[in-house]
Amino acid sequence: MVAGCQVNAFDNPWHLAYHCPMMQTERVRDVIRYIRRFKGSTIVIRLDDDVVDSSLFASHIHDLALLYETGLRIVVVPGAQAHISKVLDAYGVAWKFQDGIRVTDEEGMDFIKMAAFDISNRIMTRFSAERLTAVIGNWVRARGRGVVGGTDYGSAGVVERVQIEALARAMDDGFIPIIPCVGWSATGKPYNISSTELAVAAAVALKAEKLFFIGSGATISLEDYKMPSGASLSPEGRMAAISVEDIDEFIEMNRGADHPNCPSVELADLLRQGKEACERGVTRAHILDGDVDGVIPAEIFSDLGMGTMIYRSDYGSFRPMQKDDIPAVLSLMNPFVERGILLPRTPEDLESRCPDYAVYEIDGGIRACGALHAYPEGMAEIAAIAVDEAYAHMGIGPKLMDLLIQRARDAGFASVFVLTTQTADWFERFGFKSADISLLPLNRREKWNPKRGSRLLILHF
Repeated sequence: MVAGCQVNAFDNPWHLAYHCPMMQTERVRDVIRYIRRFKGSTIVIRLDDDVVDSSLFASHIHDLALLYETGLRIVVVPGAQAHISKVLDAYGVAWKFQDGIRVTDEEGMDFIKMAAFDISNRIMTRFSAERLTAVIGNWVRARGRGVVGGTDYGSAGVVERVQIEALARAMDDGFIPIIPCVGWSATGKPYNISSTELAVAAAVALKAEKLFFIGSGATISLEDYKMPSGASLSPEGRMAAISVEDIDEFIEMNRGADHPNCPSVELADLLRQGKEACERGVTRAHILDGDVDGVIPAEIFSDLGMGTMIYRSDYGSFRPMQKDDIPAVLSLMNPFVERGILLPRTPEDLESRCPDYAVYEIDGGIRACGALHAYPEGMAEIAAIAVDEAYAHMGIGPKLMDLLIQRARDAGFASVFVLTTQTADWFERFGFKSADISLLPLNRREKWNPKRGSRLLILHF
């Protein structure tokens, strides 16, 4: 046990929960790393009107104000679907949804503008309470959807162009832009635009680092949905991340009458729109539950966050260790050294064998490491396997083993071995078999410590 730490072991031998100052320090380092990374970046937030109506509205705006103070550039796109419905109903204006798009006649547009600008004004007022200046602007050129499949979409429109120069000037002048879900044609005719589509268009035009969809009850969990094999789950079963390649599979595998919690039209739309945003250049899209206090900074300033992140395939990746990684790798190994799982190593040890090591990096943070050491007898050793406990559930450990085993095969080794005191069962899953210590390569056998009593396991190719 690490001094001052409570340790809980799980099935995966590297999935350890450390409730201690050391792990808290690592989380603080994560925050500092993300602040440095995102300073000056743009984030676009589509904020549903159900969140604006909630008791956490002021808290979420306060968090956005804090993010603004760290140097992030913020753009807000308010969703107004519920308020528009209420206003149209109150004035007796007929409307319907067709394929998720609201259809009204042109007379309904005045009431749609009324509801959309009311929500925008409430957000602007809340920013004012935080002593920040937000501005509602007409930065969107739109055109009508027209008649599609025999349906006349009336006042519904699509984004034709985001006036990026004017929007960027507002941000450069210190304003937080608020973009209502209304756009105007070249002749000044207003159209109702999907706030989701508008947020995507704005994020793409601004080359945003992040796009947030924040709505009430938007948690995607294992309890409610089937998950594709590539999805990353948090320890509590929340879908923490999904690649754009897996989104269609997720929607399809949860569709049908035998899936009572099949994705709603709204959730499926968010996932597809997030996918489109990422494919068009937005770094990450996130679906966040507005019923969770602090969800916005938690999603930005930690790798696992509190929502669901949509990403391209470059989210996390293995790469060779570099000399600059050595302090982070030693910090990653330290809990396992304290527990006797790993042998202690010095910076000089790692530097002398730097080419042997591979690391797994997520957003600039080292979350796993391992090494493949060569011996002249046609054998190689897999050593120094360590996975950050907060990420072990993502399957990084098995992926790292597969990488190192394949690397040994490609190099022409006849076999690969491991020495372990506590994790033999885990290595056996990969086909390793117990063997006598006498089978160790001579150079390695001389370093074997009988007091430590490590077991030898070998995988023959």
